[in-house]
Amino acid sequence: MPTNFLHTPIDYLNGVGPARAKLLKAELGISTYGDLANLFPNRYIDKTKYYKINELVPDSAHVQIIGKVTHIKTMGDGRSSRLVATFIDGTGSMELVWFKGQKYFKDNLKLNVPYVIYGKVSKYGSKYNVAHPDVELLKDHRSRQQSAMTPIYPSTEQLTKRNVTNKMMVRMMQQLFSEVQHSFTETLSDQIRSQHQLVDKNTAMYNAHFPKSAALLQQSIYRLKFEELFFIQMELLLQNRIRKTRIKGYSFEKVGKYFNDFYSNHLPFELTGAQKRVVKEIRADMGTGAHMNRLLQGDVGSGKTIVAVLTCLLAIDNGYQACIMAPTEILAQQHYQGVSELLENTGLKVSLLTGSVKTKARRIIHSDLEDGTLNILIGTHALIEDKVRFKNLGVAIVDEQHRFGVAQRAKLWKKNDLPPHVLVMTATPIPRTLAMSLYGDLDISVIDELPPGRKEIKTVHRYDKNRLGVFSFLKEEISKGRQVYMVYPLIEESETLDYKDLMDGYESVVREFPAPQYQVSIVHGRMKPEDKDYEMERFVKGETQIMVATTVIEVGVNVPNASVMVIESAERFGLSQLHQLRGRVGRGADQSFCILITSYKLSTEAKTRIETMVATTDGFEIAEVDLKLRGPGDMMGTRQSGVLALRVADIVKDNDILAVARNTAIELLQKDATLALPEHESIKKVLQFLQSKKGLWKYIS
Repeated sequence: MPTNFLHTPIDYLNGVGPARAKLLKAELGISTYGDLANLFPNRYIDKTKYYKINELVPDSAHVQIIGKVTHIKTMGDGRSSRLVATFIDGTGSMELVWFKGQKYFKDNLKLNVPYVIYGKVSKYGSKYNVAHPDVELLKDHRSRQQSAMTPIYPSTEQLTKRNVTNKMMVRMMQQLFSEVQHSFTETLSDQIRSQHQLVDKNTAMYNAHFPKSAALLQQSIYRLKFEELFFIQMELLLQNRIRKTRIKGYSFEKVGKYFNDFYSNHLPFELTGAQKRVVKEIRADMGTGAHMNRLLQGDVGSGKTIVAVLTCLLAIDNGYQACIMAPTEILAQQHYQGVSELLENTGLKVSLLTGSVKTKARRIIHSDLEDGTLNILIGTHALIEDKVRFKNLGVAIVDEQHRFGVAQRAKLWKKNDLPPHVLVMTATPIPRTLAMSLYGDLDISVIDELPPGRKEIKTVHRYDKNRLGVFSFLKEEISKGRQVYMVYPLIEESETLDYKDLMDGYESVVREFPAPQYQVSIVHGRMKPEDKDYEMERFVKGETQIMVATTVIEVGVNVPNASVMVIESAERFGLSQLHQLRGRVGRGADQSFCILITSYKLSTEAKTRIETMVATTDGFEIAEVDLKLRGPGDMMGTRQSGVLALRVADIVKDNDILAVARNTAIELLQKDATLALPEHESIKKVLQFLQSKKGLWKYIS
């Protein structure tokens, strides 16, 4: 924070010195007083209670006792050697035992002097003992800074090896607070503190390290979490505001003939309420003259493509071109086929540009783009090549955006003098709390309804021994003219993992479903692209009834006739992957099924994943469970790692605080957009300080 003493190098703290400072920096990233002050405890040990020896019971966990050492002796030889001290307190006696550091304690323990010992109690025979207790002279114990609970700080193997113990970390923190306490600058306004009943900054900082009571600890931690999340939300909201006021976009004021004709005459189905709401939000955005930067979240099969098409038509009605960029050729082709079919009677020109498009066809696409005769270009990262020049790109739609790098997306935005409006689509539902921090600078639209006529996929769990029953069910479905996916997690047999692998699975499927009555495709990542495409094409055309595959089919295969998804070794897959795979079926009018096959040996987490999949098809509900199971660190890959390296808050557990902090930030900016009021001076200073720390906010898109 912007208080000067916090910039003081940690070397200057009494008891640290250059060598220890170097170690603290390498292991915990602590370079300054401020870094140390913001190293918060992982947990606390309650040392408010003192036990008597005659109150002890076997395995009574950690206890604290006041007493005296009356006798010390070394027992045993060699490796079985140990130092044993007799410890009494007036109600009884017990033993203190050391296997390591014997010489130190033998030389330094004083007989018949009051000590406070702390440790885990065990009982051997009739005697209680504590191995390797914390030992402190009673007079030192009473004179040093006392708190109701002892903090336990983060540590590493290297710190432990170099004897930087928790006790030493506590001493360093005590030294720091003896030098700086009551010097922390208040960062929040009186109004915000009063509104949310937050303790002041100095009270919060001191009690987060040395809590005077459980109640004060709770209040202090809440205040610090609120503050951290509040400033992240302030920064994200300011970014959004700056973009909307400073970055100009094309103004699409007209809803013209292409949009109206398609909506009235060519729409293949009635839009859901959610789709209509999202289209309205996009129309409002693109009509303001500000640059649209909107995230469209929609579960698998929720109808994002039709929203994308209507967005393209708004651009075309206003004299501009549109593009849709997808991360894989399969997905780009799928978008191209879908969009071309929807627009075939409109007279609009749609083209596909991927790495496999031949040179002659490319030249035609380039020419049509530049002279404006091409209305919509769909493709992969081939769209961002320098040779690809639009006459006037008005809107760029990016599917599964997290698969593209920042630099790749930036190239697309630079195709014009003004950046095109941006609509980012994702089929990976992101929990609201995560979306607020990952995409806090984007406007968010959610399609949370399935199109009419879609039946909910029935999901069941079966064990390995039920496989023959599953095969019988598959034969019934195939006899009705349906098709089946069978997905495996591995390609080759592994000696260390007892899971069905793909090739073994393929052979057993072929045995159970013999030709010529049945035809089976196989697709996996090691096949040549042309072989993979050939097998996929056979399945799409209905020439094969079963596709045995790895997760290459997770994104980009759309076969409405496929009604059953069998996932082998389902315990090997993450929740989001299971949900994506399930989304490959349920695309036609028939009832679809997802069958999760597992072994009997399931971890607690695996059981939760399977139970969640059986219980719900709601992607947002699944994403919430996934977030709780996996934590935020690996939900969205590297993009989110910067957001979530929080000092004290936890984006999963503290989602309620996050919502309060965001609403507070929104209210403040509505009242004082430039933070010009005197009562917001402290907030403004903190934001200026944070913005000066280059790279701190790099996670903002």
